[in-house]
Amino acid sequence: METDSLKALLENVRSGNVSTEEALLKLKKMPFEDIGFAKVDNHRALRVGYPEVIYCEGKNLEHIKKIVGVMLKGDSNILATRASVEVYNAIKEVDDSVIYNELARICFIKKREIGKTEGKILVVTGGTSDIAVAEEAAITSEVLGNTVERLYDVGVAGIHRLLSNTDVLFNARVLIVVAGMEGALASVVAGLVDKPVIAVPTSIGYGANFKGLSALLTMLNSCASGIGVMNIDNGFGAGYLASMINKLGESRV
Repeated sequence: METDSLKALLENVRSGNVSTEEALLKLKKMPFEDIGFAKVDNHRALRVGYPEVIYCEGKNLEHIKKIVGVMLKGDSNILATRASVEVYNAIKEVDDSVIYNELARICFIKKREIGKTEGKILVVTGGTSDIAVAEEAAITSEVLGNTVERLYDVGVAGIHRLLSNTDVLFNARVLIVVAGMEGALASVVAGLVDKPVIAVPTSIGYGANFKGLSALLTMLNSCASGIGVMNIDNGFGAGYLASMINKLGESRV
């Protein structure tokens, strides 16, 4: 936000020319911060409930550092996804408090305390090869303020492993099911629970898996109701959507 615009708005509120409700609406519409190569949306949290997230893959390291520097001026937590070790080291030069999860490829800078929901998000995987994508989903959900549980390696090749954990499945408010190969696990889980299931196909599988396409098509064509499908390997998107759903349920508790 431009400093002069903010000062003018605050002065109008103090003088009674603008109501609090009008000011809030104006804040939601105020400009982004233009730093030349990027336009940092510092008011996204005000508009949609969550701050802007940095997608790092393909970005120049110096650009990432400058974006982080701008975001540090605010009071929101900073989340960076698809972050390599090189990205982590670059961000660490800007703020050495950054936390890095190499498996999930996520960097996180904590600027405020994170509350935890009563409702739980359960992240389920078919196999251990799916855990990297699952952890991206789980950590995203945790950073956004949710209570997250994990149930890994319970794929349909040994379905008794899943069926022995039905209590865990039933206790979740939202479920994220991450699976590669043929991606059947999401259909099985959705046939057992009365909660929303977010299916995430992964690129894990042999040649005819087509880098996740077979799992994606299976999930899209599921005969089980209550499934929403993310793009291939999009753990972040699943964690974000699960958080939105979970928070809706929280407001009714």
